[in-house]
Amino acid sequence: MEPACSPRPSLRWRTRIDTAHMAPVDSVTHAKSGLPVGPEVDASAAQRPGRTTLRGRLATVGPLDPAAHEQTLFEGTHGPDRENLWLYMGAGPFVDRAAFRAYLDKLAASDDPRSVTIIDNASGRAAGHASYMRMAPEHRVIEVGNIFYTTSLARSAAATEAMYLIARHVFEDLNYRRYEWKCNALNAPSRRAALRLGFSFEGIFRQHMIQKGRNRDTAWFAMLDHEWPARKARFEAWLRPQNFDESGRQRTPLSAMK
Repeated sequence: MEPACSPRPSLRWRTRIDTAHMAPVDSVTHAKSGLPVGPEVDASAAQRPGRTTLRGRLATVGPLDPAAHEQTLFEGTHGPDRENLWLYMGAGPFVDRAAFRAYLDKLAASDDPRSVTIIDNASGRAAGHASYMRMAPEHRVIEVGNIFYTTSLARSAAATEAMYLIARHVFEDLNYRRYEWKCNALNAPSRRAALRLGFSFEGIFRQHMIQKGRNRDTAWFAMLDHEWPARKARFEAWLRPQNFDESGRQRTPLSAMK
């Protein structure tokens, strides 16, 4: 009589098959079993983001205040290009300011995601939004997401500085070891932004979500704590005033910074 299942393959065979498609991972040999395991790490928990204000030369990142920020955020994201701006977001565009205000009120009341507003220091006006989200302090993992910029902030040095301020806070103040960026796999501008900012592409999660009644495959990116010092140096070199000409145009792109 044939056995109900095939004989169990050898560990060596299974390991070779299971890891053939994977990038190398850090491992050590477990003393008692002889099997590979991850190296020991600091297992202390990270901190959850509070209502902290992060001040830079060009931008300030602070708690979302719907009453103070609603008008300029709505006006800056609901112009003629509003369909494109909100296309890959989980919500929006909104039919009117009242609907947008209700959306901001819901965001402001949440601790995860915890929303922040990006203030353009030159004008003093609210110019963008982002969230700390999908927090797992016990694993020291956090994501930045739900990012939207007004047309005045998009593709500006202030927007880049805001992303730098958030990343620095995540790694240096809150003690996270993994910082994630996820976006619709069809959102080419967001994928380019992640790479420009120093995140590494990790793959596509197929059929990850149903968003606005449509399938969403999600592109995953991450930055790790041991990568942060080099990323930080690139950001700070790029953000120096000397890197911009009299009209504010960059002399050297962020991707070219060493």
